Amino acid sequence: QAQLVESGGGLVQAGGSLRLSCVAPRRIFTTYAMGWFRQSPGKEREFVAAISASDFSTHYADSVKGRFTISREYTERTVYLQMDNLTPDDTAVYYCAADPWSGVVIHEIHPDTWGQGTQVTVSS
Repeated sequence: QAQLVESGGGLVQAGGSLRLSCVAPRRIFTTYAMGWFRQSPGKEREFVAAISASDFSTHYADSVKGRFTISREYTERTVYLQMDNLTPDDTAVYYCAADPWSGVVIHEIHPDTWGQGTQVTVSS
């Protein structure tokens, strides 16, 4: 049974927006740094964004800074990825991920728990 469950992917035109959601078990959500990665066909999986469990610190890949926003909603145990001004280069399978690191997030996380992924397709 998947521990991290993503939703919110889909097809959108360039310049549009999507919001991805990831629901996590309480044990993970309250103690793990959470984040998003993505993988396009023929490419390696790459880091997108991360948020700490403790102080709301965040870190983003340069390619999405200023366009994507990661956030946590504690009552719903959900991590969101708001994606604005999407381009065809953002087309990928997006994976929610959790890293046991409980401190400040200042760089890419190293997850030990992954979701199954949700497809995001941006048309030109």
